[in-house]
This record gives sequence, C-alpha cells and structure tokens, in this order.
Amino acid sequence: CEDSRGRHSSDMNHTKGGLVLFTANSHPPSRELGKRIAERLGVEIGKVQVYQEANRETRVQIQESVRGKDVFVIQTMSKDVNTTIMEMLIMVYACKTSCAKSITGVLPYFPYSKQCKMRKRGSIVSKLIACMMCKAGLTHLITMDLHQKEIQGFFNIPVDNLRASPFLLQYIQEEIPDYRNAVIVAKSPASAKRAQSFAERLRLGIAVIHGEAQDAESDQVDGRHSPPTVKTTGAIHPSMEIPLLIPKEKPPITVVGDVGGRIAIIVDDIIDDVDSFVAAAETLKERGAYKIFVMATHGILSCEAPRFIEESAIDEVVVTNTIPHELQKLQCPKIKTVDISMILSEAIRRIHNGESMSYLFRNIGVDD
Repeated sequence: CEDSRGRHSSDMNHTKGGLVLFTANSHPPSRELGKRIAERLGVEIGKVQVYQEANRETRVQIQESVRGKDVFVIQTMSKDVNTTIMEMLIMVYACKTSCAKSITGVLPYFPYSKQCKMRKRGSIVSKLIACMMCKAGLTHLITMDLHQKEIQGFFNIPVDNLRASPFLLQYIQEEIPDYRNAVIVAKSPASAKRAQSFAERLRLGIAVIHGEAQDAESDQVDGRHSPPTVKTTGAIHPSMEIPLLIPKEKPPITVVGDVGGRIAIIVDDIIDDVDSFVAAAETLKERGAYKIFVMATHGILSCEAPRFIEESAIDEVVVTNTIPHELQKLQCPKIKTVDISMILSEAIRRIHNGESMSYLFRNIGVDD
C-alpha cells in the first residue's frame, strides 16, 4: 500500500541513506545497546576501532567513509567514566575532521550530571563536559532523563532529553498485578515532583518521606549544635553587618501519606549509592507497606549496591538499560531491566529523516 505521497508504507520504518551508526565504547558489554538500536533501524554498526594503547591513551580509527553523512555516535557509560568520555570526544572529533555532515551524540546517561550545581570551592563539571562535547564537533545530543533539565542550557546545540517514564509506567501496569493498591513514594521532598508525575498518570496516591534518622547520643551532647558564644563579624565593616544564617536541622523521619497495607513504589532518576533507598524501604516497611519496589531510569549501582539491595527490604529494583548492569544482575536477582532502545532508535530515525520529535514527548508536562 502507498501513502498520500506515493511512498510504500513498508519503507516508512526504515531510514534514508547516508546514516552511519557508531558505538564509541571499547568495553564489549557497553556495546549491547548500540546493537539493539542498529537492529531496530535495520542498519549495520559502522566499522571503527576504539582501544587503549599501552600507555593508556585512547585511539580511534574510523574504517569507513563518513564524508557528507549523518553520523550517530552511541556511548554508554562504563565503570571507567573518564575513559568513556575521552572515547566519545575523540570519536566525535575524528568524524568532524573526516567531513561528516552532522554528528549526533547518543548518550542515554549524561556523565557528571550530578555535578550540575555550584558547591563550596567546587565547579559545575557537567557544564565543562558540555563545552568539551560542543568543541569536539557535536551538532546534536540525544540523552535521557537528565538529572536536572537545566543541563540542556549548558549546550549551544539542540538537546533532546527523552523520558523513560512511559516504559516504567508500562512495567508497573503489566508486571505488578495489584498495582491499583499501590502508592507512589518520593524518598525525599526533592523527588516529590517526579513521584507526583507518576501518581497522576497511574491515578494513584502519593507519599513523601521527610527527615532523617536521629542520633540520640553523640550529636546532641558534644556541642556541635550549640550557637557560637561570641557574635563575630570578622573583617566586615560594622555598618555592613550580615545577619547570621540559621542552620538547617532535619526533623526525625516522617512519612507524609498512608502506606499501610499498600504496595510502595519508590521513584527516582538515578540509583547509585543505595543507602538512602534501603533506609526508605525500612521506613516504609515499619509503616505497614507489604511490598516495596524501586523504579529508576539509570541503574549505576556502584560498589556493593547489589549486595545491599539483596539484603534489604526492597522486593524489586527496576531500571532501564541506559547503563549496562549485567554483572550487577548476576549478583542480585531483584534487579530487573526495561529496554528503552525503541525510543532511542525512533529518535535517531526522526532526526535523520527530518521529522518532528514532538511525538516522543506527548503527554510530557513542563515540570516532568
């Protein structure tokens, strides 16, 4: 059959010519997502060699012509984050100097995204990474669930920040039989907006965990919380005296919302250091939740995270394959994976064919 322009509908799922797909990662497990995307697009992964020399320098050798072509470089993060960043930068620069028409980076997890705010005597590292990528020759970026949406403003190129929530919502509806008896939980007030988004789509209630475990003995008696005995202004002129800031003090843990006799589904964007998730699960269990799920887009799961999850009150951790975590799954059967290669391959196809990207953001609110 043909559409209104006379094109055969069977051709609509494929890309036009001139597309080259590369995976810039030298670690074989990290290339799995690239293979899935290539299969969905019906193309072969481009021929390239990416490896570390004896002195630990990264070398990239592109083994086919990219002149005048749309190049897409897929890069997933491995444990050696700094090496994967250099592989990406060198690959992009190699394509730029080989006269590629456009170079789109596909980074499902944007590295250093947690370092996107100014800390005392620190730096905004994600801004530095963004500048390096643009300088190397990137003309477009496809990523997923940035830790803060404002990171897009660090780039002077188009950024498509895709969402994994439709896939996680589908998992909840299909894999949790009695999800109607669930409540969406934010493990801290900072995660409340994401939890609200999930709850509204699933027509469920919301709960928020606030505060922290109190140390009854040491903190209160050693004088750490005592106010200073003398009000000092240092070198500030007396007429410019600045009021003293009142220090924050978190109250004991409270759960705002009813979780008794319910399934608790904790939602977040990244799960790396699992201590806060384990503590939240314990709190929810004490409040009467009979099953606890954790849903997150990026499963970094560093160090002893799989063991801590296995020994915790968490029943299941659901993450997407933006970051390879097969080793962690072998260590902890509670970890489940949702495949998001479909939306990445569709984004690549639409960008290459010059089609609108708005379809991929349907039902996504400004605050999501």
